[in-house]
Amino acid sequence: MLLKLKKILRTNRGFYLFFRRTRNRIRKWRYGLKNVHPTVYISLGSHINRDLIAHEYAFINTGCLIGPRVEIGPYVMFAPRVAIVGADHRMDRPGVPMIFSGRPPLSDTVIEADVWVGFGAVIMAGVRIGRGSVIAAGAVVTQDVPPYEIWGGIPAKKIRSRFTDQKDIEKHDLMLSQPPFEGEYAEHRF
Repeated sequence: MLLKLKKILRTNRGFYLFFRRTRNRIRKWRYGLKNVHPTVYISLGSHINRDLIAHEYAFINTGCLIGPRVEIGPYVMFAPRVAIVGADHRMDRPGVPMIFSGRPPLSDTVIEADVWVGFGAVIMAGVRIGRGSVIAAGAVVTQDVPPYEIWGGIPAKKIRSRFTDQKDIEKHDLMLSQPPFEGEYAEHRF
């Protein structure tokens, strides 16, 4: 019955978008998120710090853990169980247990526009991920990622460039420099 209702909702695009945005407003209110654009989609079951800044059409899937001082750009997609954590305990004080060593100042974590972060990836706090990049499933990102690169592994390293032609990069940069727009969402297959 529920799947049949979902299918009916999705065939009526206007009603579906209204339903989706209303549901998202309730979730943002519930999480206490004040700096999240109305078009951002947040799945249930995520743990998100209240100071999150999220721009247009970002997508946060189930089970994500987003720590403090994080900003995500437009069109960013997080697969399930993505975590942005770490850099929150000092371990450089001899003679003092780490639990009592205090915390260093936390740096901002920035995920620029049109980044796709795969299932179970871990992004360490203070990292900047360049626009148009892809982070592979299970990767542990410990350093900044340049724009339009695909990174994976533990620790994450460059696998290859997303685009092979400079004209493709320029075309994509031009699109990202325009005001964000709504397109067709990928169909959910479950």
